[in-house]
Amino acid sequence: MTGEAATSDVLRQRLGRVGVWTSAATLAPAPAVREAAAESEELGYGALWYPEGAGREAFGVGALLLAWSRRIAVAPGIASIYARDATAMANGARALADAFPGRFALGLGVSHAPTVERRGHAYGPPVRTMRAYLNAMDAAPYAGAEPAEAAPRVLAALGPRMLELAAERTAGAHPYFVPVEHTAFARERLGPGPLLAVEQAVVLERDSGEARRVARTYVERYLALDNYRRNLLRLGWPEEELAGGGSDRLVDALVAWGDVDVIRARVRAHLDAGADHVCVQPLPMGDFRLDQLRELAPALLEL
Repeated sequence: MTGEAATSDVLRQRLGRVGVWTSAATLAPAPAVREAAAESEELGYGALWYPEGAGREAFGVGALLLAWSRRIAVAPGIASIYARDATAMANGARALADAFPGRFALGLGVSHAPTVERRGHAYGPPVRTMRAYLNAMDAAPYAGAEPAEAAPRVLAALGPRMLELAAERTAGAHPYFVPVEHTAFARERLGPGPLLAVEQAVVLERDSGEARRVARTYVERYLALDNYRRNLLRLGWPEEELAGGGSDRLVDALVAWGDVDVIRARVRAHLDAGADHVCVQPLPMGDFRLDQLRELAPALLEL
């Protein structure tokens, strides 16, 4: 078994089948983050995933979540390669892997052109830029104590070439804002070994009007980003269904809404399509939505 294959297997076991993805970890007041991290762990979720954007810095968030919990795995989904140089990224991961053995995984991504440009950088060709960055991470000098076990890396990957790079150079892939058909596509591109950890937005709401209102706010936000639009077009979604915040059909494909059974069925569909781990993101964004996580936990964690 290769090193990356062994790492994928270990990470698969540590994350479990279902985790939580939340922007609240980077945005909410610290006492709320502390409480939610502890409760998510007590509910039995296997991992806490969080973004890097205009909120708290990714390694700072990771350190807080790890310190405020005992067992749950923690991973940025994703840490932007434009937010820090490769040495800072590699050594930040080393520090957390040393301090919290076996609990931190490093999600890496190229982010999006508007976000990168706001930071004052030029957005480069995604796959070529990521490959060069991984090379630089591998060569990064480090004077500290090496962790007994390195933090596994996964890539934010949507298209075929980034998925292939994830399989070649890391423990796997973390696709975001994807329907179930992308999960099947990603598994085919990755092959059977690498980890596939998929984000799934959810709204625990039976009323179709209210559920789609909440869901469309999330969908509209990400349809404004070229990487996500191109991914949906590549999957065969017509341009007209991406307009105006997305058609009802598209919104329903990207956001699972309804009762517990409906959301459980969507998570099950990702797992059946080849996902190893599904991290649910209760909407609206910006809050942990612990009420939804509490109600969903018994059904999701038996999968």
